[in-house]
Amino acid sequence: MKLTGKHIIGSTLTGEGTSTFRAFNPSAERELEPQFHEATPKEIDAAVQLAETAFQQYRTTSGKTKAAFLEAIADEIMALGDELLHRCSEETGLPEARLVNERGRTVNQLKLFASLVREGSWVDARIDPADPERKPLPKPDVRSMQRPLGPVAVFGSSNFPLAFSVAGGDTASALAAGCTVVAKAHPAHPGTCELIGRAIQQAVKKLGMPEGTFSMVQGKSNDVGLALVRHPLIKALGFTGSFRGGKALFDEANMRPTPIPVYAEMGSTNPVFILPRALKERNETIARDLSASVTLGVGQFCTNPGLVFLQHSADESQFTEALSKNLDEAPPGVMLTPAIQTNFGKGLELLKSIRDVSVLTTSRQDDSVHKGTPTLLQTNVQSFLNNQTLQEEVFGPSTLVVTGDGKQELFHAAEALHGHLTATIHGTPEDLAEYAGLIAILEQKVGRLIVNGYPTGVEVTHAMVHGGPYPATTDSRTTSVGTAAITRFTRPVCYQNFPAELLPEELRNHNPLGIWRLVNGERRKDSINT
Repeated sequence: MKLTGKHIIGSTLTGEGTSTFRAFNPSAERELEPQFHEATPKEIDAAVQLAETAFQQYRTTSGKTKAAFLEAIADEIMALGDELLHRCSEETGLPEARLVNERGRTVNQLKLFASLVREGSWVDARIDPADPERKPLPKPDVRSMQRPLGPVAVFGSSNFPLAFSVAGGDTASALAAGCTVVAKAHPAHPGTCELIGRAIQQAVKKLGMPEGTFSMVQGKSNDVGLALVRHPLIKALGFTGSFRGGKALFDEANMRPTPIPVYAEMGSTNPVFILPRALKERNETIARDLSASVTLGVGQFCTNPGLVFLQHSADESQFTEALSKNLDEAPPGVMLTPAIQTNFGKGLELLKSIRDVSVLTTSRQDDSVHKGTPTLLQTNVQSFLNNQTLQEEVFGPSTLVVTGDGKQELFHAAEALHGHLTATIHGTPEDLAEYAGLIAILEQKVGRLIVNGYPTGVEVTHAMVHGGPYPATTDSRTTSVGTAAITRFTRPVCYQNFPAELLPEELRNHNPLGIWRLVNGERRKDSINT
């Protein structure tokens, strides 16, 4: 498929803007063809207007039809074959083997949402039949279910060019909910985004979805994203990226005459607590596996373990020496963009400038300005408590060990944590019993707790929670991974005293869809008599 560098506005490709940019290959250190057009206000408005028109039809599409549509998108992505993998690798520096796995995840999450909407019970149908004989007042017939919000703007991420991008979890969950989508392609991999966007466009055509069900605009400047957020017909926003970018969009959305929900995942340092007995018994194993987690994907995962807490002990120096050795032996890796590599270096220099922070790995030079060198730093709990900067994400292959004097200092450090995506505890059964209070603290700080594992690697399942309290996300009540993500793009609607023929099928007495429903507080699939 020949890249055009244009926007996908419904069924057409447009490129009216005079401002252009190119993708950059961080491995070869060169720009890539073709040039991509910056979306104009007119093009952005056309995409959103078309999405609103399409929504009025798509919102009532059956679960079975939406499921077939999501599966068709998955098929079209696979049909792109090696062309997609090659272009994506060129634009990101990621190895094609990694991208094969990420493509599989992207396709599988589309299919997971397809199975969810095909079955249909996700709408949370609730029925409380009328009781005209109730005293002192008759009880009305009250029914409710989840309904789609409207057109959604989705911003692709830099670090997952497939799974958190144009056809990633935000788009999959929004389309599954019955919303139309206008995607903002990430400027770091615009060619990859165009290929995926045109695959979705092809699925729209094949399944006969209304034109405007999906559109995609390109842009390197902030103006394109801000125009999407400000458009009055956009009803929600999905974002994965930096705290600075997510917070700016969140603030902009709340300044609109009609504010909209923003589901922004903005990064995390994902604290790891290593308890005394586990440190003693599995010292070298934890050091080895933690090093692998820190350097996975050159540390460019939002679940990268950037903080490690442990108590002073005879085993402490052995652990830090082993961790330092493992990180020293890990080669520098190509980072996604020059800007990300630059920010990684600035973040490390800021940490190094703080009093009581020492560097434990060997300083190494690399000829490429686009590589990140694995780095281990260390400080103490008191310094951590006194300086909030030590808790901020440094996006790249580094981690900071924080040591404390005894159990209570570890608890104080945990209490001082702001919101993160994950927290991990390594401990023996005896450790976990003794430090049960630590779990109670961390439950209030993160969206996912892990025992004797590592945070990198997020399973796409029904039960997964990929979210957390601010500043990890803008809404700790939701997840951006897993099927629970669908309710970010819905709202409950109640139908009182409706004639049967006007009710959605999900709420009719004979339950034509055969879904689970809450009837008078009881989960049932059978018909009801009123």
